[in-house]
Formats: sequence, structure tokens, C-alpha cells
Amino acid sequence: MSTAPRTDRPSPAPHVADSHELIRVHGARENNLKDVSVEIPKRRLTVFTGVSGSGKSSLVFDTIAAESQRLINETYSAFVQGFMPAAARPEVDVLDGLTTAIIVDQQRMGADPRSTVGTATDANAMLRILFSRLGTPHLGSPKAYSFNVASVSGAGAVSVERGGRTVKERRSFSVTGGMCPRCEGRGTVSDLDLTQLYDDAKSLNEGALSVPGYKSGGWNHRLYAESGLVDADKPIREYTERELADFLYREPTRMKIAGINMTYEGLVPRIQKSMLAKDREGMQPHIRAFVDRAVTFTTCPGCAGTRLTEAARASKIEGISIADACATQISDLAAWARGLAEPSVAPLLTALCGTLDSFVEIGLGYLSLDRPAGTLSGGEAQRVKMVRHLGSSLTDVTYVFDEPTTGLHPHDIQRMNDLLLRLRDKGNTVLVVEHKPETIAIADHVVDLGPGAGTAGGTVCFEGTVEQLRAGTTLTGRHFGDRAALKESVRKPTGTLEIRGAHAHNLRDVDVDVPLGVLTVVTGVAGSGKSSLVHGSIPPGAEVVSVDQGAIRGSRRSNPATYTGLLEPVRKAFAKANGVKPALFSANSEGACPGCNGAGVVYTDLAMMAGVATTCEECEGRRFDASVLEYTLGGRDISEVLALSVTEAAEFFGAGAARTPAAHTILTRLADVGLGYLTLGQPLTTLSGGERQRLKLATHMADQGGIYVLDEPTAGLHLADVEQLLGLLDRLVDGGKSVIVVEHHQAVMAHADWIIDLGPGAGHDGGRVVFEGTPADLVAARSTLTGEHLAAYVGR
Repeated sequence: MSTAPRTDRPSPAPHVADSHELIRVHGARENNLKDVSVEIPKRRLTVFTGVSGSGKSSLVFDTIAAESQRLINETYSAFVQGFMPAAARPEVDVLDGLTTAIIVDQQRMGADPRSTVGTATDANAMLRILFSRLGTPHLGSPKAYSFNVASVSGAGAVSVERGGRTVKERRSFSVTGGMCPRCEGRGTVSDLDLTQLYDDAKSLNEGALSVPGYKSGGWNHRLYAESGLVDADKPIREYTERELADFLYREPTRMKIAGINMTYEGLVPRIQKSMLAKDREGMQPHIRAFVDRAVTFTTCPGCAGTRLTEAARASKIEGISIADACATQISDLAAWARGLAEPSVAPLLTALCGTLDSFVEIGLGYLSLDRPAGTLSGGEAQRVKMVRHLGSSLTDVTYVFDEPTTGLHPHDIQRMNDLLLRLRDKGNTVLVVEHKPETIAIADHVVDLGPGAGTAGGTVCFEGTVEQLRAGTTLTGRHFGDRAALKESVRKPTGTLEIRGAHAHNLRDVDVDVPLGVLTVVTGVAGSGKSSLVHGSIPPGAEVVSVDQGAIRGSRRSNPATYTGLLEPVRKAFAKANGVKPALFSANSEGACPGCNGAGVVYTDLAMMAGVATTCEECEGRRFDASVLEYTLGGRDISEVLALSVTEAAEFFGAGAARTPAAHTILTRLADVGLGYLTLGQPLTTLSGGERQRLKLATHMADQGGIYVLDEPTAGLHLADVEQLLGLLDRLVDGGKSVIVVEHHQAVMAHADWIIDLGPGAGHDGGRVVFEGTPADLVAARSTLTGEHLAAYVGR
């Protein structure tokens, strides 16, 4: 008799817990979204695409990810929530099926000067443990190898309960840290030029101090003038030795100044703490200009820039110190770690090698662990954050990526795709905002937003598979198979820019002639030395206008009109037409609505609960005082002008009673870079990454210079927008400018007149010019990675 199990039984009904397979969004209205409803499959890779400004980030980051993080924050106690940024609930009717969201965005990393690639990941922590176990001579705990821990010691009496009575005993303690005492773990020391701090021919009361924020009458000035330690009416050059020491270097001292208990501190240590302890890139422009003028940074002579004590540098494993290990290229460090055969720390070595291999796999093997985190580009910072998640044990979470292929050569994009698929295959939901067709092609599900940008976008044009997208009629579908053709003829150079002996970072004494009067593209794999050649090696004196990928800084009060300088001629035109002061037409000055101080909304702080922003009832969001809105120019008041789009404003200021040539010129530049749909008063905080990049390009087009250097101008651009960018580059060159573009996009390479390819690899495997010539020659030779990918792109 057969005992085989029966196969005709009905399969059990699915468990109710397995029915939640979708993230449902209904009625999303954040920024420009127009009641968007969409269903996103879980444990799949979904790519969101569409033109720059169509609403992708508003849906993915400002709605789905923001609500997930807000709900998680609400699980903490009210005390803990008080220390966390309060986020309001997104404008959406229904959000179902959310899981924990981990955002891996392109925000630059850390403004802390002690933050490095190693400290931003677990690599440094594991190295410190490794050296504390195996390093000879032995120093002690992992703290002895940390440049963030100072060596301290102390002694004193402590009270101890013993046998029912209290006795005092003498105790001492010591902590051995690895921080270099000279530079306090920064690797550089700063010297202040005292002549930039004050004019010694003047007295304090005559305004001797020239430090930003230390003007006569302010508290910073009164701290010194009314301290009683110096004579405020005596020129500084006549101070006694004691007065000068108290003025410049006195230790913090509590004293009564102007009737208030304050802490007096010498000018030099005060400036060092308030200004020099901050990252330069995080400073306001006028502070940064002062620091550049007054401070010289030099490598610390005590630690030679390693940040570590002599003892930490002397403790070695097989002849390698922790300073040597951190300075080594990560791909080489991974090979060194694999060669350590030490059973006592085998699990630690396995974890360390796994982390280092993740760096290599993600295309960052050319970095070193001691690289300051603030010097990483947006794309590099995003991939460093990815390293922390690749080895994570978490599953069933939602990973949200913002254009993970930014800054990647076509050769590296395939590796990034593999990593995204690995995260999905672990059971995670992966949401990616992306423009590159190579990444869209691996999606399980595609959501295309549009059809246009700004007010012309904000709707879902398409949902489905990649094959259905290709066959569709949306802008993305139509341009999905676009391939730029090689030029039949290229422009002839009008001269050359000579670069000789370039050795910045990994460059190996590179000699190259960059042709002028043409469109030159500098390319190569990530880390091959492109930015070092273009930004770090162009000879001084060349009239260069550089547009890098640095973030645009601006508050919610900033908008395209204020950022580009457009508001200045507009205010003057209104003032002239109405015979009043220009300041009346600024929402940040005299014309501001008194109810909201020109913000347009009133913010109500609810302590640890999410703050509430409501439209100002007095000005109804127009930001200006009612009396100001009575003044008009060409039949419109200032709030109506700021509500115009760039295209409408260009027409308004181009002719008629409102004709203002200075304003029209700026608006023409904004339209040239494809921002005609932006409204003049739209807050900068609501612009997408691609829009900010082009806004910066538009402002720099007014700069005087014969050579334009653009760093990846296609970042954040849709396939359809790249064509418009190529037209802009052509107009610049045809207008007599020389354009040098650092770029990976094959359409820009194919459109170039001349290509300089660096490589062949990254880090110490790069730094050489592997090709110079026309795109057609590069495709014909196929001698480099770039040549192979460009040939495949153009179908040769």
C-alpha cells in the first residue's frame, strides 16, 4: 500500500499577516504633488523617475520616508522627542503599509573637522580594537589608538562607606588616549594673523577690532572695552605687556562686565573656539572670507598630520601602525587585513575585511580611512553611508536612495545596481529616485511623475514595468532609448591651457594641454583624478569660472529672486515708479508683514510635539505689509510679481511700463538653463537637487571669465533635460567661451569636441592621462574603460 502523501489537497489559505504587501499612498499634496495616489510593492526595487522638479523627492522623501520617520519618533518618550527634530505630518490623506525607512541621501557628511571616512563607518573602531589586541608595544585599551580621546590623569580623596562609617581614601586615575596634544586630533594647527584681528593704531573705542560680529557697541566688543583689564581709549600698540596678554590670551575668567556676570576670555582663544572649531564649508560667507584672510592652516608638526600621539604611532602590527593603516588606500588595506593570520581575533578580522571589501565593491576602494568626511562629494558621501547598511542584519525595512549613481562612471554603475539588488534580495523594500536608464532598467516597478516640472508636474504619468515604460508615451518612455550621436565634425581650438607637473592628490606629474574655444570633457572612473586635475591644477591667473557641486545655502526666506540678485533691480524699479524707498519691497526688511515678519506663515512651537505652520492671516501668505501692496509696477504689486514664473516674468520685464533690462537679463539666464517654470518667490528649500545645480549655473553665467569649469552638470537631470543642457553648452562655446566639463554622462562625452580620459583605475591606480583626442578617436581605439562604454552607447 502506498504511503505517499496526497497532492490534491487544497493549499492552506494565506495568513492574514501576509496580505500587507503594498505601501499605499492616497491624496499626497506635498509641495507640487496634486492629490497623488500610488501603490508600491514591498520587497521589490521601485524606481521613481521624471523630469527634474516633477515631484519625485516630494513623494518619496517628503511624504513616504518623512511619515515613516515621524511615526518611529513618536514611539520614543516625550523627553527623548524633545531632543529630536520635530517633523509635521505630511500633506497626505492615507499612508498604509509603511515600514521603517532608512534614508541614504546625498547630504554632505559632517561639519566636524574630526570626522573621517573611518569614524563615519565602523572601520576605525574595529582597527582600534585590532591594534589594542595585537599592537606591539602594547598600549592598553582601544582608546589609546583614538584621536578623539585625550590622555588625562588625576588624583584626589574619595569618600567610601565602610563598616558603617565614612572614610576617606586617596585614589588616582589615568586614561591613555591617542589624541595628539598639539593639534587636539585635528591633524592641522592654525596660526592667526593678528593684523587681521585689529588695527593696532586705533583704540577699542575707535573701532580697532575687525573681526565679524565684534563691531563697536555690540556685546562681543563691550566684553573687551568694558572689562577693566585694558584701557579702551588707548591705541592697542601702546598696551603694556600685561595688557596685551590679557587682551589676547587670558584664560576664561568670570567677572562682572557692564553690570552683568560674564566669562571674559582672550580674543585669540575666543575666536579659535567660536570660528576655527567649525568646518569651513559650514560657515557663513562673510565668516569664511575672514577665516581665509586671517588664518593659515599647516600640518601639525607634532603628529605630521596623523592626529595621533607618538606612542600610538609607535605601536605596530607587522611593521604597520594604525596611522599607516588609516593612510593606506582601502583596497590595499583590505589585502593587508586578509594577510593577518591570528586566530585570537579571527571574528574581528572577518568583520573588518567585510567592511573594507564593501568599500571596494561600492567603488570607493580608492579612499583612505583618514580622508576627512567633509571633503567627500555628495555621491561619495552617499556611498559611504551605504557601506554601513550592506552588512546590516535588518530585513523588511525600506531603503530610500537619492540618485545613487551620481558621480559614477558607467563602469561603476553596474556594481551599484548589484548592491541595490542585494539589498532587495535580503527582503527589503528599495525605493530609488533616479534618472539613469541603466538603473531604471533593473527596476521591478517604475513610477514616472510629470508630465512637466513645478506646477506642470506633480501627477503620476505611469506605473508599471520597465517594458511597459519603454512602450509608453510618457516623456521618460519616449527618451528612454535616446542615444546621442558622435559629432560629424568638431570645433578647432583657438589656443591651449597648459597644465604641467600636476601632482595634486593622486595625480602623477601630469602634463596636459587643454584646448580652448571648444567643449572639452574630462572623464574617467570615480577617483581617477578628474577633479584634482580640473579644480586643483589649473594655473593661477587663468580667467576661470568654476561651478562645482557645493550645496546652495539658503533659508526658507531665500528664493530664486534673492539668490540670483534679481530682487535688487526689481525693488529699484518699484521704488522709482512709486517714488518710495527700495527697502519697502523686501519681505526681509521694511516691507515685511508685521504679523509674520515677512515669512508668509506663522510657526507655532509645541515643544516636543511637531510644530505647526499656518498661513499668516494678516497678509494671507503674501509676506508684505498691506500698504506696500498698494504700490504697483506695470499693473502688478510686488507679491504678484514674485508669484510669476521665470518665463512670465521675462515677458513682463522685457517690454512695456515694467521694462527693466537688468532683471530681464537675469531671467533670460534662468530660462536658458531650463528653469522657466520656477516661480520667483518659491523657497529654495523646496527646490530639487537638479534645480539647485542649474540655479547655481545660471548665476555663474554672469561672471567675467573666458573659461567655464562645470562639475557634473547633468547631476539630477532627466534624460530630456540633458538635450537642453547640451544646447546651453554649445551656446557658451559659440559665444566665445571655453567650456571644460567633468562628466560621466555618455551623451555629453559624445557631444564633446575633445576628451581627456584619466585612469586607468582609481586612487593610486589612476592619476594618469590614458587618452586625449576626439570622441570618435576614443570610440575607434576602445583602449580605455570609457572608450568601451562610449562605443556601446553610440552603437559602434
